[in-house]
Amino acid sequence: MSQLIISVSGVRGTIGQYLNNSVAERFGRAYASMIGKSKCVVLARDSRPSGAQLAGSVSAALSEMGLDVVDLGVVSTPGAALMTTKLKADGAIVITASHNPSQWNGLKFLGPDGLGVSAEDMASIGEKFRNKEFQPGKAERTGQIREDQSTHEIHVGEVLGRADVEAVSKKKFRVVLDSVNGAGGAGGKLLLEKMGCEVIHINAEANGEFAHSPEPIAENLTGLCEAVIENKADLGFAQDPDADRLAIVNELGQFIGEEYTLAMAVMAVLAKNKGPIATNLSTSRMIDDLAGRFGVEVFRTPVGEAHVARAIREHKCVVGGEGNGGVIDPNVVTVRDSFSGMSLVLQLMAGSEKTISQLVTDIPKYQMLKTKFDCEPGRAKKILEAVGQKFADQRLNRSDGIRVDWPEGWVHVRSSNTEPIMRVFAEAGEKSVAEELLERITEISKIK
Repeated sequence: MSQLIISVSGVRGTIGQYLNNSVAERFGRAYASMIGKSKCVVLARDSRPSGAQLAGSVSAALSEMGLDVVDLGVVSTPGAALMTTKLKADGAIVITASHNPSQWNGLKFLGPDGLGVSAEDMASIGEKFRNKEFQPGKAERTGQIREDQSTHEIHVGEVLGRADVEAVSKKKFRVVLDSVNGAGGAGGKLLLEKMGCEVIHINAEANGEFAHSPEPIAENLTGLCEAVIENKADLGFAQDPDADRLAIVNELGQFIGEEYTLAMAVMAVLAKNKGPIATNLSTSRMIDDLAGRFGVEVFRTPVGEAHVARAIREHKCVVGGEGNGGVIDPNVVTVRDSFSGMSLVLQLMAGSEKTISQLVTDIPKYQMLKTKFDCEPGRAKKILEAVGQKFADQRLNRSDGIRVDWPEGWVHVRSSNTEPIMRVFAEAGEKSVAEELLERITEISKIK
């Protein structure tokens, strides 16, 4: 669907009529007017072909508004967040549409802590963009623009500094890495090599020509599954275009499900450092079971890494993330980070001396079903109201859409922050039960 989406997660749209250089420039000015003059802003982008021109427009706008710009080039989103804090910048703009197809791009606005800006600040940016509430001309001082090529090295160094590299290196794991020709390839390969792995790198060019649909889910990773088998690898890792999400393929060439990425990271952390966990409402009950095993608490938040990250900080959590393959290791950077995810999974394998398929059997198994459908905001509101009325006698959580919990499972229905769709998640111990729970919502969603 071709339109510009402005939400708490930033801005996304299809390139051309809805997201173009002029729109990017206006958003750059709106962001600059919010944070003030004589500040420093980090600028980064993923590998999409449209990113260079959009970044150029944003950079020029920030400079003309009196801000200094540090251009990191093509780097991962977690790398950009980390550099924002390392450089003591006042914020950052990342040109990315994450897992969306290549015809999309977007702008993600970060604060000085490397987290996405608050909902209030994002609303302010959107309002300034629409009303052009910023100085249209040049400021008294033109900001300086400089490049910094050190992100990958610094990011990898931070991950390695908190990893048991020696234990992993002794295992000499053979790993297939699928970087989907996105921004995480160079840094991802560097990390794995420094951890002593033999790396077979596929779709490694950061040219934005996605070799398959970029979301790291089962139907898009058949090539990675085949490569693991062909190379007799110990496992396969898949990154999304901005490298904040990670999926895993086991030694048998089987996609294990993105929910297991966070579960394995949690196991790796809690084995060495017990403490609370934060995750969102759509993440599997596996996390609750693992927390119970180690005697720690789980804090549930609305969907969105900024919500999870703030809960991690508020409750001093030792690990967190989202069930879409987004691992947050707060000792490295408080955003989803595929680099941290890879390191923790490899450390779990090395410490347990188990394969990925064996580790999966150590984790309580659930069946999760996910679906989505096109839905404009007005209709979405009606659907959520109908779900709440239908299941008013069940345990409900309305902090993000609506989640309904039954003893046998749960369903979460919510509007996407990044696309004009509604997402529905259902989980239960048996697939047939999850299908039944999903069908209850599907019937309600047919209302106009």
